[in-house]
Amino acid sequence: MKQNDFDVLKAQHSAPVKMWTHGVPVEPEAREQLLNTAKMPFIFKHLAVMPDVHLGKGSTIGSVIPTKGAIIPAAVGVDIGCGMIAVRTSLLAGDLPDNLHGLRSAIEQAVPHGRTNTRSRRDKGAWEKTPDEVDNHWRQLAPRFKRLTDKYPQLLKTNNHQHLGTLGTGNHFIEICLDEQQRVWVMLHSGSRGVGNAIGNVFIALAQKDMQQHIANLPDRNLAYFQEGSRHYNDYIEAVEWAQDFARHNREAMMSRVLAALSRIVPKPFLTQQEAVNCHHNYVQKERHFGEEVLVTRKGAVSAQKGEMGIIPGSMGAKSFIVRGLGNEESFCSCSHGAGRVMSRTAAKKRFTVADQIRATAHVECRKDNEVIDEIPMAYKDIDAVMAAQASLVEIVHTLRQVVCVKG
Repeated sequence: MKQNDFDVLKAQHSAPVKMWTHGVPVEPEAREQLLNTAKMPFIFKHLAVMPDVHLGKGSTIGSVIPTKGAIIPAAVGVDIGCGMIAVRTSLLAGDLPDNLHGLRSAIEQAVPHGRTNTRSRRDKGAWEKTPDEVDNHWRQLAPRFKRLTDKYPQLLKTNNHQHLGTLGTGNHFIEICLDEQQRVWVMLHSGSRGVGNAIGNVFIALAQKDMQQHIANLPDRNLAYFQEGSRHYNDYIEAVEWAQDFARHNREAMMSRVLAALSRIVPKPFLTQQEAVNCHHNYVQKERHFGEEVLVTRKGAVSAQKGEMGIIPGSMGAKSFIVRGLGNEESFCSCSHGAGRVMSRTAAKKRFTVADQIRATAHVECRKDNEVIDEIPMAYKDIDAVMAAQASLVEIVHTLRQVVCVKG
């Protein structure tokens, strides 16, 4: 059934699912997962589905899940507070060096990235000794982290302080981009790193344990939830808010180090202006919609209140967008968080070669090796089609194309 610019998916005993997916593929498994989430009895009004939607753990990535009286930890996910930050500089394309390899190397030296999977060696994605600026950010987070670890001591044995100001792996990135006026931007994507992952997993397991007697009745065990007023509900809200703050500080610390690296490579002094907010796209917060206060979980979606700035990145070979929200209430004032995958990481590694990666990223100074094939542009949806499908959710303010991309 078509209505306005979204499709409505509905099954027996489920809330409606409103999908802004005209012109973009949606796998059948994702539709089934959406309907499973929509069957939960505490869904408020309807689910809102963004054009980058694809299969996730428990709930699809690219969905907005409004709830009353309950929260689903697996819907928020384990990369709590994952999101974007972008800064426009006063530099122009001509101010950058002709060969950008030195700039990429400077950024890679300034920000730990990737991961070492051996117990005998230090994780290259963590700090050996945290810099003073990272310590300053940590001081703002430490008191609440102590309150959290007093209740959940297992969170002490995580990468927390050592991961602050670090990038990670997968689809996390740091980019130098140019806009339509050839102005230089710095944009990066990361979240709450090891500690956020641990918080997510601890509370997903607690939700499943709390619901042990009822879990067989759930459409998916990863839809286990906490009811409002329960001990774990309140603790989870506290933990998730802390992880979201960690993610915001993480991006700010990285941004300052990347800008310092840029200033070392480019001799010309420059100014910066943060035009796009430091925005989450994996998070939960209280909001008012349709006259009621509800919890809104955005799992791979960005807040797009009227006039609110946001960032929608493409793949590592495609353009990205700085957008302004249109405040579309039907979408719970949300938009997509990116292009969205069309295939799994495993499938991408089986299908594509390093030669394919080199061709697809010929215009970008970036890694072109076997370890990043899962991030090849062809593993993602067409970002232009994704943007066209959400024309009623956001307006495009700037179009960016990357010239340098750092991945873990």
